[in-house]
Amino acid sequence: MKKFFTSESVTAGHPDKVCDNISDAVLDAILSQDSCARVACECSATTNLVLIMGEITTTAKVDVKEVAKEVIREIGYTDENTGFSADTAEIIVKLNKQSPDIAMGVDSSQEDADGGDVYNKIGAGDQGIMFGYACKETEEYMPLPIMLSHKMCEKLEEVRKSGELTYLRPDGKGQVTVEYDKNGKPLRIEAIVLSSQHNESVTTEKLRKDLKEKVIDRVFPKEYLDENTKYYINPTGRFEVGGPNGDSGLTGRKIIVDTYGGKCPHGGGAFSGKDPTKVDRSATYMARYVCKNVVASGLAEECQVQFAYAIGVANPVSVVVNTFGTGKVSDDILADIIVKEFDLRPSAIIEKLQLRKPVYRQTASYGHFGRDIFAWEKLDKVDDLKKYL
Repeated sequence: MKKFFTSESVTAGHPDKVCDNISDAVLDAILSQDSCARVACECSATTNLVLIMGEITTTAKVDVKEVAKEVIREIGYTDENTGFSADTAEIIVKLNKQSPDIAMGVDSSQEDADGGDVYNKIGAGDQGIMFGYACKETEEYMPLPIMLSHKMCEKLEEVRKSGELTYLRPDGKGQVTVEYDKNGKPLRIEAIVLSSQHNESVTTEKLRKDLKEKVIDRVFPKEYLDENTKYYINPTGRFEVGGPNGDSGLTGRKIIVDTYGGKCPHGGGAFSGKDPTKVDRSATYMARYVCKNVVASGLAEECQVQFAYAIGVANPVSVVVNTFGTGKVSDDILADIIVKEFDLRPSAIIEKLQLRKPVYRQTASYGHFGRDIFAWEKLDKVDDLKKYL
């Protein structure tokens, strides 16, 4: 019986990703002035309208409207005739201060009230469950379908912005189906789906030919392609109306694209626009850091962790590990090792992963994981973990 798995990605011009980019650009602008700001910035977009909302407590002075316009312009929405552009879109800002009830749980943890070290100073900003994952399918320790989907969509944006394909517009998405053997090893690519927004000047035939040659053929390893690989390029034909003019956008609506393409469960919390006191974001980054180091150390071929937190409490209320039968030690023992070797309190996570820095706009497109530009992708705990082999 054949086993398949499919993941998707989208370009920065996808309406949901426009909103993620705006939310994270606002966060970065604030953190660059006030590293301890509390930020929960969400965004929605539709035809020539952007609504920026949320709760922010900060000393920073940021022109939020100008930040949003610059993001929209940089993504490529500059033509007012497309129904959404940096210069014509109405931008409404509705930002309030963080709720004092939430702030109370972050400002002082339950452990800090009982006495403790500096990392007990802040509690989790909310209850919640967070997942992390790593495997050996790719050099990035990520599942193959999501990495290929990201790379295809990145290449699509690249050939548009470079001017190589001048008829392309910013909205686009891709999807990759991989066939696996019975042991879970990738065998081949079963199907590739790629859709790109374009202007009226190009024929469907030329667009399909160009995207196959200049995007797909440049991204996909030939050893995974065969005569049975199926290609679906702009399968409906025309895709002229796109971006927030074609479909409304919303921050946090692409959380599976942001993580592991569905290969790992998701706790439900979105990332973009949230400062690191929100464990939805920071603890998920820590979970990835843990799993990647565990797999790289040889303790498992595949590793998934789940952390659970309670608002106002610094330490996680549970740590659960699943190595899918590939662990060199039992999952329970590995959970104990993780608790011993990694400090999972929010304040320690923020310091370890350098999360007070304005690095978040870079995460908003093409995945939060699998790119070495981020601190949570470092393999600096491998030697510490090898002693348990």
